[in-house]
Amino acid sequence: MHQSLTHHAGGLLPVMEHFYTIQGEGFHQGKAAYFIRLAGCDVGCIWCDVKESWKVADHPLIHVETIVDAAAMVSSGICVVTGGEPLMHDLEELTALLHKKSLRTHIETSGVYALTGQWDWICVSPKKFKLPLPELLAVADELKVIIYHKSDLEWAASFADKVRKNCQLFLQPEWSKEAEIIPLIIDYVKQHPHWRISLQVHKYMNIP
Repeated sequence: MHQSLTHHAGGLLPVMEHFYTIQGEGFHQGKAAYFIRLAGCDVGCIWCDVKESWKVADHPLIHVETIVDAAAMVSSGICVVTGGEPLMHDLEELTALLHKKSLRTHIETSGVYALTGQWDWICVSPKKFKLPLPELLAVADELKVIIYHKSDLEWAASFADKVRKNCQLFLQPEWSKEAEIIPLIIDYVKQHPHWRISLQVHKYMNIP
């Protein structure tokens, strides 16, 4: 089992950015949410749109209480922790403080590291470059697979029996190939209606 890599002293986490926006993907698409994007990732997706988040050393260490106070100043009630790969870090303190502020905790992860923290919603987005842990798939509320090639559709299907029965299943076109991939996903979902389509609507709206 992969363990979380970093345990920063004094309640610090490497933060690339944190901001209030609209959740643009998946089951909670369209809802207002506070995003915390943590730095650090070793999964290495070639099509990643936030490659600047990969190196922990490029971003400041911020105290967990400072991040939580900022999230609590808005009224959405949802805080999404993403990356990078957020589970490279110990997230117990972060989620405990968010819950004390009555905020729902959502995480977006590739699932390659052991789960830390207490989560109200877990979105696992598996990547071919480094496969998710079975124990992460087993607790996922949402499975969101990025489709880059046609062959990725069958690869996505291989995870359907590894998640809980009530896990929400989404196929999402990789942004740069959206025009090519969307028709393939539409046909696939029509044939396999237990899957749904996720689009990055925040990019259509030109918001973070």
